[in-house]
Amino acid sequence: MTSIVFMGTPDFSVPILRMIQEEGYHIQAVVTQPDRPVGRKRVLTPPPVKKAAVELGLPVIQPERLKGSEELKQIIDLQPDLIVTAAFGQLLPKELLETPRLGCINVHASLLPKYRGGAPIHQAVIDGEKETGVTIMYMAEKLDAGDIIAKQAMPIEEDDTTGTLFDKLSIIGRDLLKDTLPSIIEGTNERIPQDESKVSFARNISREQERIDWSQSSTAIYNQIRGLHPWPIAYTTLDNQNVKIWWAKKSTATHTEKPGTVIAIGKKSFTVATGEGQAIDILDLQPAGKKQMEAVNYLNGVGSKLQIGDLFE
Repeated sequence: MTSIVFMGTPDFSVPILRMIQEEGYHIQAVVTQPDRPVGRKRVLTPPPVKKAAVELGLPVIQPERLKGSEELKQIIDLQPDLIVTAAFGQLLPKELLETPRLGCINVHASLLPKYRGGAPIHQAVIDGEKETGVTIMYMAEKLDAGDIIAKQAMPIEEDDTTGTLFDKLSIIGRDLLKDTLPSIIEGTNERIPQDESKVSFARNISREQERIDWSQSSTAIYNQIRGLHPWPIAYTTLDNQNVKIWWAKKSTATHTEKPGTVIAIGKKSFTVATGEGQAIDILDLQPAGKKQMEAVNYLNGVGSKLQIGDLFE
């Protein structure tokens, strides 16, 4: 029986872990990130993969940092046939990459060599891509640069968010890996080097990327909002207070105002000027110190003083 060490952290990884277990492979250990404080009360919370592993009765290893750690030695000592990673969140040291006889493979949520890095789904939506997918690849010392084993593409719909794509791509990744694992174990799989001339990167989202630049087009801002939904959420400021914008839609309104200006206020939304004479309707937001709320509730409550001409920056 092929022995596997699985490495993953978020919800994206859970269906993949469950599939490996259900297919009867011997999972020696599940490696995931440490428990982290979550929410305003900073409650120490295990990552989704740990919760699933405990439910499945699998041993869990949680290194803060793999390189040079006792946990790294523990994984190497297991001498697995194969290491499978899916959104683990750390680079694998060379000595670990060289441990399994069948290598280390990764389930990556982009069509490599496009969008190497830690935020490929976010970046694809922010960039307004019409297509994304999953790549099964061998891991190398260089980030997401290993040979490609298999790919599967899928369309990005106009109303897709990072959250909806995480769910869709997780299932695609699960099924693609299920179909691919037998050939990897038998040594009959494809191994296609990546075209370095087509490489692009999707690095972890920075705070700067979260801030809305109202001088951009309504399409670019809409893509940013849905690309950062449901985390970490795009934001702007009003009267020097941060306001998170959870959801919006492109408006048919036109204007000659400064981008960021409130140009219309309705019962269920309000409209903000963007670049290129375009505009966007704000439908769901979160003022500083408040909970997320629909715009109708905002306008009837804490936003009741909002006026045409007010400026988001």
